[in-house]
Amino acid sequence: MAKKGTRVVVTLECTECRTVPPSEKRSPGVSRYTTEKNRRNTTERLELKKFCPQLNKMTIHKEIK
Repeated sequence: MAKKGTRVVVTLECTECRTVPPSEKRSPGVSRYTTEKNRRNTTERLELKKFCPQLNKMTIHKEIK
């Protein structure tokens, strides 16, 4: 039986995809990644620099609910 730990699955969403008009994107939509974080060590929301395939560049991805 698995232990119930402090790790939770979080979703990271691109911050620039919502503000850029669709004509400047490679494809429609918003870039999202899923990852795990330790709730005990990281209480605030995650912000990671990840690759956004819609914009074809590195952007900041923030944790969403």
